[in-house]
Amino acid sequence: MSYFVDEEYIHRNFQTGFPKGEYENCIFRNCEMGDADFSDITFIDCKFENCNISNANLNQTNFRDTTFLDCKMMGLLFTRCNPFGLGFTFSNCNLNHCAFYKLQLKKLSIQSCSLHAADFTSTDLTGTAFINCDLTDAKFDTSNLEKCDFSSAIHYSIDPENNRIRKAKFAYPAILGLLGKYDLIVVSD
Repeated sequence: MSYFVDEEYIHRNFQTGFPKGEYENCIFRNCEMGDADFSDITFIDCKFENCNISNANLNQTNFRDTTFLDCKMMGLLFTRCNPFGLGFTFSNCNLNHCAFYKLQLKKLSIQSCSLHAADFTSTDLTGTAFINCDLTDAKFDTSNLEKCDFSSAIHYSIDPENNRIRKAKFAYPAILGLLGKYDLIVVSD
């Protein structure tokens, strides 16, 4: 297996093929990776900036301490990633229609991201901060959301009877997303 360290990839097109191997402390900037095959590739302390990674194959991909900044990442099935050491940070990314089903993602950092219809079913997100995130139609079902920070998140709908939300932070008016299933009419003064 090839090993790449301290490499920088700028304006590269990886749609037709991504070299298999282990990447450590590498930077991918303005790269086209949509529909690329990342199967069995390991990324350690890598950074992706302004890349299109939408619909990439993540079968047994290992992301350890990987940062995504200003990336388009629609439709990714993170559930197929290798769970060993899995860890990433997202900032200003489009994560619409991504699946995080059953992953252990404690203290995940997600800032200013769009997470429309993202699937967090049975995911352990303990202590995660959803800072300025749009969670329109995101699915939380039997998820561990204890100590999560939703205070600046918008458009979420969470069933408090079906998820663990102890000591999670919420702010008005978005907190009304906890009452959606009750079909209540809330009137403000």
